[in-house]
Amino acid sequence: MNSFKEKLIKRLFCITAYASLLFLAGIMFVLFKESLKALEEVSLPAFLLGREWYPTDTPPEFGALSLFAGSLSVSFIAVLVCVPLGLGSALYLHEIASERQRKILKPVVEILSGVPSIIFGFFGLVVFAPLLQEMFDLPVGQCLLTAAIILGVMTIPTITSLSEDALGFVPRSFKEASYALGADRWQTLRRVTIPAAASGIITSIIMGIGRLMGETMIVLMVAGGAAVIPDSLFSPVRPMTSTIAAEMGEAAQGTLHFSVLFEIGLLLFIITFILNVISELISRRYRLKLGQGR
Repeated sequence: MNSFKEKLIKRLFCITAYASLLFLAGIMFVLFKESLKALEEVSLPAFLLGREWYPTDTPPEFGALSLFAGSLSVSFIAVLVCVPLGLGSALYLHEIASERQRKILKPVVEILSGVPSIIFGFFGLVVFAPLLQEMFDLPVGQCLLTAAIILGVMTIPTITSLSEDALGFVPRSFKEASYALGADRWQTLRRVTIPAAASGIITSIIMGIGRLMGETMIVLMVAGGAAVIPDSLFSPVRPMTSTIAAEMGEAAQGTLHFSVLFEIGLLLFIITFILNVISELISRRYRLKLGQGR
């Protein structure tokens, strides 16, 4: 009887695993199928390197370089915000905070990581954008810097929580051996704890970047919505995700415009896939180094 239950559970887990692959393949198939019209009628260089995005003009212009530049610039600045603060918070929770502080701060971080992004977007639109507008005397507060800071703040809890979990998985014996050899707390943290948890920390950062690249509501609300290549931190931008969200309802199904929006989705999918592959390669490299060090 137990053998039958074990086989049944094993088969269910196997079906679940292959179902995930099936869903992934289905998403890829739909994105590629709906993008075929755009791939046939708009050359890839014109799509990737074109600076003009005017889908309703005659003839329409489908240059996605400004959209890609908007996504890249917002994500890059947001990473500069969330990675140092997220890792610093994780190190504080794991190494410095008392047990009482950890019991309070850890659940707060977990709760913040589950707050819907539209709440952050609403805060950015109502509070932060007017503040930035008044502080720098800008025509409007919805710009690249506003979107990047709000995105970075939104991602801090994710990186903090995952990085703190990774630090917590480092065996206590590693630290005890370091202290026994005469290393102080900072040396142990820098040369033992962080390298041992590097695979988990890097994974948390990559997951944070993936969330930044795929975020829609915040950039739709506070990025400014202008499909131009930004020339300053205060330029309005229109990332790829907000373009899909803003224009999908207006594009008639089967039209070239509709297909190009799916092509943007395909590009986002490829970028996210590459980020995950890089994350896995780096994590595997650190795991191999750690295994060799033992």
